[in-house]
Amino acid sequence: MISSTTHWPSPAKLNLFLYITGQQENGYHDLQTLFQFLDHGDELSITASSEGTITILPEIPGLKTEDNLIYKAAMALRAYTGCQLGAEIVLTKKLPMGGGIGGGSSNAATTLIALNYLWDLKLSDIQLAEIGLALGADVPVFVRGFAAFAEGVGEHLTQVSPQEKYYLVVRPNVSIATADIFRHPDLTRNTPKRAMATLLEQEYVNDCEKIVRMLYPEVDKQLSWLLQYAPSRLTGTGSCVFAEFNSKKEAEAVLAQLPDTVSAFVAQGRNISPLKETLAEYQSAHHNSI
Repeated sequence: MISSTTHWPSPAKLNLFLYITGQQENGYHDLQTLFQFLDHGDELSITASSEGTITILPEIPGLKTEDNLIYKAAMALRAYTGCQLGAEIVLTKKLPMGGGIGGGSSNAATTLIALNYLWDLKLSDIQLAEIGLALGADVPVFVRGFAAFAEGVGEHLTQVSPQEKYYLVVRPNVSIATADIFRHPDLTRNTPKRAMATLLEQEYVNDCEKIVRMLYPEVDKQLSWLLQYAPSRLTGTGSCVFAEFNSKKEAEAVLAQLPDTVSAFVAQGRNISPLKETLAEYQSAHHNSI
């Protein structure tokens, strides 16, 4: 067990496109979507310990520890392996809650990857993704750590390499419950399934965008503003929207025109997750010190 404090990124993701191709009897929706990571996110500082307690700091107001996805991930990993070790996990939060950029799912995946390494459990990514799927549909994407074309409810992943563009990500001041969007009677649920190669070549669209713009004027207003400057869309079910640029400079120029009251950041798309790069660095340093 490695007991020094380690630092792990918990990156954001974007859905570069999102199509809803059907609905299953259990209420889940069949999707075709394209995930890409961003070089921006939360950070988890993790210290493993031989005492069996899992501590999460700081406490999030209104969220019980046992409902925190970080805690759930740690406990699920222990249940799966029978491991009795513990950890202190300190979250530095940068990603907005309810923004559709994967904050909670990414935190859960980072916890699984980091503790698997620190507790020396030697589980494969496939095993960790299986644990992650029970925590949330997006967790496996973050665990596997590669940009992916996803089908089914989002669990069938194919590695892809879209362009690593620069994005201006803006969060309108609203929180959107995914369930509310997926339950909406006017949501498009019959987009025809298409081959991955076809979808990657076409203009990217998000089937949830129309409903979100209709229900949330703030999102509609923000998207209309961004569309003056660059191709822009909703990510996931929102509330974050993003505009794509070929250079960081162009993205930052538009960011500078946003009022200070708007929460926004510029980041680059990444086809390999920063989490995977950090894991490789720790493994290499550990290997070299043996």
